[in-house]
Amino acid sequence: MSPVNFEHPLAIKIRKQIVQALNDFNMIEDGDKLMVCVSGGKDSSVLLALLTEIQKRSERRFEIEAAILDQKQPGFDASAFKLWIESLGVKLHVIEKDTYSIVKEKSQGATYCSLCSRLRRGILYDYAHNLGFTKMALGHHRDDIVHTALLNMLYAGQTAAMPPKLRSDDGRNILLRPLAYVSERDIESLAADWAFPVIPCNLCGSQDGLKRNRVKKLVRDLEKEIPNIYSTIQNSLGNVKPSQMLDQALWDFKGLKPSLSEPQDAQKSSEPTA
Repeated sequence: MSPVNFEHPLAIKIRKQIVQALNDFNMIEDGDKLMVCVSGGKDSSVLLALLTEIQKRSERRFEIEAAILDQKQPGFDASAFKLWIESLGVKLHVIEKDTYSIVKEKSQGATYCSLCSRLRRGILYDYAHNLGFTKMALGHHRDDIVHTALLNMLYAGQTAAMPPKLRSDDGRNILLRPLAYVSERDIESLAADWAFPVIPCNLCGSQDGLKRNRVKKLVRDLEKEIPNIYSTIQNSLGNVKPSQMLDQALWDFKGLKPSLSEPQDAQKSSEPTA
């Protein structure tokens, strides 16, 4: 098994983008024990490898371990993947839970993703809490964040995405998305060059007509006309103007009064452009 080339130009680019996200959102602190949730796919594997390199360079002292969920899918074999993880100097926890049968049974005629992700999330949350991990790192990248924002707007009627740092609903876990600034294409290219073992998934993305796939195709089609569309949408998620939205919980529209002391030019400058 060839050693990972951390001096690969894309590895350097992605590592710097991860470091920027870590710093921007204060993701890792001294003494943290980080559980990187790996699936056996390209995103979380690239994240884990580059986090080990960041750990060596960082002034902050923190631990890294990896965890993968064996959902008892037919043909699941983590042996080669485990050897690759160990070559990075990282301990891999293999959590065995038969969620595959539950998802197949309960999701007849429906998509697997929602139920599968809820089951995985609950198992990983419990595991991280019980073993004393202070934070969990997930492999969601910039494109995932953009797609999720559009999915919520188009299908759920809400403005929400995947935040780079999140406290779980039960308050026990802090979730991190260090790939928040990284494009999927860069990850795909680096993963192809590194050629590490990948564990295929027969659930996630295996069905036709998934909404996420439709949104991804929509954005990629628009990207031909708007080359920076992913970056633009991502920037918009960090540049929210509550007074120009419709959420009455964020802005007191009913109590809004004119300010006689405010210059007329300042009032005009706050108006949205067409």
